[in-house]
Amino acid sequence: MKTISLDISKAEQFLAEGAVKAYEAKVNEARKALEDGTCPGNDFLGWLHLPSSITPAFLQEIQDCADTLRANCDTIVVAGIGGSYLGARAVIEALGNSFGWLVADGKNPTILFAGNNIGEDYLSELTDYLKGRKFGVINISKSGTTTETALTFRLLKKQCEDQRGKDEARKVIVAVTDATKGAARAAATKEGYKTFVIPDNVGGRFSVLTPVGLLPIACAGFDIAQLVAGAADMEKACAIDVPFGENPAAIYAAVRNALYNEAGKKIEIMVNYQPKLHYFSEWWKQLYGESEGKDGKGIFPASCDFTTDLHSMGQWIQQGERTIYETVISVEEPNTHLLFPSDEENLDGLNFLAGKRVDQVNKMAELGTRLAHVDGGVPNIRISVPKLDEHCIGQLIYFFEIACGISGNVLGVNPFNQPGVEAYKKNMFALLDKPGYEADSKAIKDRLAKEA
Repeated sequence: MKTISLDISKAEQFLAEGAVKAYEAKVNEARKALEDGTCPGNDFLGWLHLPSSITPAFLQEIQDCADTLRANCDTIVVAGIGGSYLGARAVIEALGNSFGWLVADGKNPTILFAGNNIGEDYLSELTDYLKGRKFGVINISKSGTTTETALTFRLLKKQCEDQRGKDEARKVIVAVTDATKGAARAAATKEGYKTFVIPDNVGGRFSVLTPVGLLPIACAGFDIAQLVAGAADMEKACAIDVPFGENPAAIYAAVRNALYNEAGKKIEIMVNYQPKLHYFSEWWKQLYGESEGKDGKGIFPASCDFTTDLHSMGQWIQQGERTIYETVISVEEPNTHLLFPSDEENLDGLNFLAGKRVDQVNKMAELGTRLAHVDGGVPNIRISVPKLDEHCIGQLIYFFEIACGISGNVLGVNPFNQPGVEAYKKNMFALLDKPGYEADSKAIKDRLAKEA
């Protein structure tokens, strides 16, 4: 099996000689703290050896549930927000047909995502779309009270029961939630839904290799055993006994901390040249943004889809403030083969490309952009992925997860909490007069009155 590889040569040239190597001791210490469970947030390390601990029997249970949903649904709505949907969507879109939602081939259900916003138009249009469809729901929420997801699930549950009847709806609604507590667990127990557990020691943004991600991915028709196998292979490649210079996650963690601390690079732009990887970048942004952005520290995670965004963000990247670096995910081999045609009139002047693969043009755009950006003062990390399949995506997921744990510890923050996320919720509940928030409601309304 081919594995992903890392090239930091175009990043190291922006650093003093030996700057990356200088982080070896800190990276090794951070890696050991993860392994020993002595780091901040050590009660959320369940993802660390998750790939190698997943059993065939557990995967079969997930697959059996997915097969039931696939046999009884033409559409499956995944209700979740943040880590409860981004990982699944990242994998499904990376592996799927770009126009799958338009191609009703009867082989796979349409997978939709909701519960990640409070857009009235979005939810209204979703419920209109689902009218007359044999749809099921995967409700992913540890507490069952996250506003966006709970609101959406209430709408979907009622519509599913109205359209299919309560008995039939009970067979096509699945809850992925806490083992024993919370509103979602209580509802699932009361209604008799099939359930899967979100492990207590796995945070949402690290949960794609739990049922949170595996069930929707299996429902979409992809091989979750190969996904987990790829992650398990990367777990070995990044193990604590792998020397620093041979450990891709250790090197990535070291170079990004060196760029941040030694070269003043405060923004990391995740770049891809495959439209299918758009949501992988969104998953990566949450993983690193929530893990490192605290205590007044942290690299800001941004993303661009090239070559598309070269026509909107390319100017800023080339000549804007030099506080950025790029991490490029480069896919070595597409899953299809398409040649550029010849044209007799050649009005666009592109006959020099006739007979070449479209991917060859894309690769030269990638190389040319890399050279231009490096010349423009943008350090460049390149991650080569053999192809977009389950095994390689599994590798990429674990690579970024373990590198994130290492990098956050080197940075000196707790990579596994997100205390800042609660601030907006407190204000929102106060403004909506949620019971229990009376004092907060009065305080925020008094403040708004003074500011008016």
